[in-house]
Amino acid sequence: MSGTTTAAVRPRRPEAGADASRWVVLVVLCVSLLLVAVDATVLHVAVPAVTQDLRPGALELLWIVDVYPLVCASLLILFGTLGDRIGRRRVLLLGYGLFGVASAVAAFAPTAETLILARALLGVGGAMIMPATLSILRQVFPDRRERALAVGIWSAVAAVGAAVGPLLGGFLLEHFWWGAVFLVNIPLMLVSLPVGRILLPESRGGRSGPWDVVGALMAAGGLFGAVLGVKQLGGGGPPLSPFTVLPLLAGATLLLLFVRRQRRHPHPLVDLRMFRRPAFSTSVGCIVLAMLALVGLELIAAQYLQLVLGLSPLQTGLRLLPLTVAAMAAGLAGARLLRRFGPRRMVCVGFLLTAAAVLTLTAMGTADNAPLLLGGFVVLGFGLETTLFGAYESMLSESPAEQAGGAAAIGETSYQLGAGIGIALLGTVMNAAYAPNLRSVPGVPRHASDAAGHSLGEAYAVAGRLGGSAGAALRRAARDSFVHGLHVTLLVSAGLLLLGAVMALRLPRVMQCGAEPVVAVELPAPREVAESRVTA
Repeated sequence: MSGTTTAAVRPRRPEAGADASRWVVLVVLCVSLLLVAVDATVLHVAVPAVTQDLRPGALELLWIVDVYPLVCASLLILFGTLGDRIGRRRVLLLGYGLFGVASAVAAFAPTAETLILARALLGVGGAMIMPATLSILRQVFPDRRERALAVGIWSAVAAVGAAVGPLLGGFLLEHFWWGAVFLVNIPLMLVSLPVGRILLPESRGGRSGPWDVVGALMAAGGLFGAVLGVKQLGGGGPPLSPFTVLPLLAGATLLLLFVRRQRRHPHPLVDLRMFRRPAFSTSVGCIVLAMLALVGLELIAAQYLQLVLGLSPLQTGLRLLPLTVAAMAAGLAGARLLRRFGPRRMVCVGFLLTAAAVLTLTAMGTADNAPLLLGGFVVLGFGLETTLFGAYESMLSESPAEQAGGAAAIGETSYQLGAGIGIALLGTVMNAAYAPNLRSVPGVPRHASDAAGHSLGEAYAVAGRLGGSAGAALRRAARDSFVHGLHVTLLVSAGLLLLGAVMALRLPRVMQCGAEPVVAVELPAPREVAESRVTA
């Protein structure tokens, strides 16, 4: 006999068996998150192999890399709110299946167009998985103290996934062809589907009424346009180009119409009254500011390590590894820190630590200083993860339990938008500080200086073509200009982080651990669980 049994999750400390089952659910959710986080970065090291095999054009190559995060960010609200209506586990399992199928198509893609389509489908699957994991976690851990620990583990896994992606991709490329970076998803999905069906509870929001399809499409279209326009800005293209302005205008218009519709609709997708809660709106703002200030620095730091210090890609990854390790430590210690210091002090101190690390890194020059980089990256990783953990936990706890999917989608969307805007903003600051210093290098023609002003890599290429003393002078000037631009960018980033510390003062001073209302979830029937365990 199979089926489901409707139960109630009550705000009381569970018995030992139930407590253990919740932590097993957390493991399943973390595996899901790990796959999505790894897939966001695993392709980066495979781009040269893909280019050599499929021969994509410049625009096709751009879409191969960007279509996954673009589609994923656009659909987070759609699938997060859909899970609140039809069941979060159902959406999560559908995401597993789609992710596995899309991975197989991507691995054996014969053309660039097929790979773009497969990557887009991976983005759809990722958008189904990401908010579902966080919203199910919100339901499975009704006690805030336990949920804080669970969110810390969840965020630590996200940090691991982002770091493991390039390392895993590099290992697979050394032994197999580029499609192997996608094939690794399939066995994990084949295991996750039956395990998730057996172990994960079904839950949905208690709201009645039809799902607002038009509103969901407006949100998806608006986010797609906004993220696409921001990515165009971050790519170094002209800010007034139609390819930048039109997506931004269309996205902003659709998002404004979406907000207007949600305020008037009798059954809105997202209850905008959540933003009236200072803790919720402040947490979302802190997530945006943290990513806005820091994500662009990762790209600039990689260029600094490779082009200025002359490190190899592997050495660069190893230099950045302490940042990830420190972020993992902060995630695992986050629950204890939150109980002791409260959301306000935790997020505020996290911002201040990160700002201090960024200011410390302004001492970087054209010569290698390994101890400085190590200390700066460790404090940077710990401070950033402390900030994000406190903000995510406060956002989840301040959202109504029946709207956990929508709240999780808002958090993930703010993360993606902050990252995209940060790349565009800090990239613009970097270019503005870097380029002017190359316009009057002695012995270098003006056309060569203009070409060198596009990027440090381009400057090295121009210097190689010039050769002689002029090429050496241009190389030195470009390296010095890049370091100057890096310092200016770090100062701007530190200013944004200090603004985030001020914003965090609106968060609650102490961690409230009061009882939550009863939330209906569907658990697998006892006999079905027992039979599945015997079969296993």
